[in-house]
Amino acid sequence: MPSRATAPASWILRFAALVLAIPAAGYAHPLAPAVLEIREAAGGRVEVGWKTPLIRPRGADLEPVLPARCRSTDPRTVSEEGGGVWTRWTVECGPGGLVGERVGVAGPGSLALGALVRVTLADGRLVQGVLSPARPFLTVPPRPRALDVARDYARLGVAHILSGPDHLLFVFGLILLAGTTRRLLGTVSAFTVGHSITLSLAALGLVDVPARLIEVAIASSVLALAVELARDPAAPTLLRRHPWAMAVAFGLLHGLGFAAALRDAGLPAGEIPLALLSFNVGIEVGQVLFVLAVLGLGRAAGRLPARTPAWAGRASVYGMGSLAGYWWLERALALLR
Repeated sequence: MPSRATAPASWILRFAALVLAIPAAGYAHPLAPAVLEIREAAGGRVEVGWKTPLIRPRGADLEPVLPARCRSTDPRTVSEEGGGVWTRWTVECGPGGLVGERVGVAGPGSLALGALVRVTLADGRLVQGVLSPARPFLTVPPRPRALDVARDYARLGVAHILSGPDHLLFVFGLILLAGTTRRLLGTVSAFTVGHSITLSLAALGLVDVPARLIEVAIASSVLALAVELARDPAAPTLLRRHPWAMAVAFGLLHGLGFAAALRDAGLPAGEIPLALLSFNVGIEVGQVLFVLAVLGLGRAAGRLPARTPAWAGRASVYGMGSLAGYWWLERALALLR
């Protein structure tokens, strides 16, 4: 693999990134998973909460699936909270408890982004899982296994970063900013260090920043990176000479964004360090997969003999900045609501 992308590879990579990102432009926020909360009470009563995101794929109409013996006893209440719509009601499941029962999500639509399930048993134990197309149901075990926690939270981390166009566009910009393979390794590593710090602090409750404010800041980071890429490379700035500095600084912001998704999922009692580590590992796996895909595209594009206009690369960077500006404006206006 060449140490520097050729001119054709550079603009084709930028253009391809925009093509991938533009369909997501309507989603100013990364698509969020649905959440099913089940809380076991005394006497066979079970409180149910079902959260669906405000923004979801067209045609997705998922519904929670409860044990067949459970019957609704109260009317449902609906409210908008935390970027989603919560529907809450109570069911009567009779004696025997929920251990060994199967709960999940079904219906037309897509589980590609996953659905989170949290079951609080009558004795206070918490069972959590991440549903997927291959695993749409969860059987409530007597106790959650460490292997299940690690697998589910790693899967959630991968899904979160790969469904976040703003995170991916920022990583893509870091690839362009770094240039050489050696600088790329240092830059991506710095981004990892930055978001790992704030992800851990926020997930453990040591840092608390409003999610909407963080979303504005993340859009600002993508916009700032686009502005830097638009500058004349013949007159390198401090950030071009040391791209890791931008990566670690803005990585702190993106880590707070990752933590918002983890707060939605919750951390299982007794397995908090494992869940946090697994989620972070999942983010890194998704990030590495994306970087490898971009580099593979660059390698293939570098072999093309076609000559390209000089303005193509700059126009695509301006497109990246325009998309980031759109996100920033939408999110900033949301703060006023």
